[in-house]
Amino acid sequence: MLKLSKFTAVIVAALASLSSVKIAQALPTQTLTVVVSGIQHKKGQICIGVYNKEQGFPDNTSGLAQSACTKITGSVLRQKFFGLKPGNYAVAIVDDQNSDRQLNKDFFGIPTEGFGISNNPTVSVQTGSPEFRDAKFLLNKNTTVNITVKYSLDP
Repeated sequence: MLKLSKFTAVIVAALASLSSVKIAQALPTQTLTVVVSGIQHKKGQICIGVYNKEQGFPDNTSGLAQSACTKITGSVLRQKFFGLKPGNYAVAIVDDQNSDRQLNKDFFGIPTEGFGISNNPTVSVQTGSPEFRDAKFLLNKNTTVNITVKYSLDP
């Protein structure tokens, strides 16, 4: 009987130690679909930046999680992004008419190409460029974001 008790103690100790071991599990990745509407011509490309942090949003690439540029073929464009971790994201798009992969602006800093931001916030001289917090959304499971291209600032 003593041998059985020692064996039981070993099993209990082994199970207890296994329960304290953290098993590393990768979070399932998500798919983001960006739908861009209101495209007014078929010249150039739509460039989309998916940001997972405030840094760089929306004007430069330092905070990009993923990006893509797609040739314009109609007034609506759909682009899927795969392998994103769940969390907060924001999207910025440029109707890149001259294919230089940036939003061109005039002397006063006003965009001369179409642009758009997730959540379609107001963009005016008074508000300036939207901040990450104005454009962020929670990515979970399969998320779709709809963005309407703006070809001028809001009044």
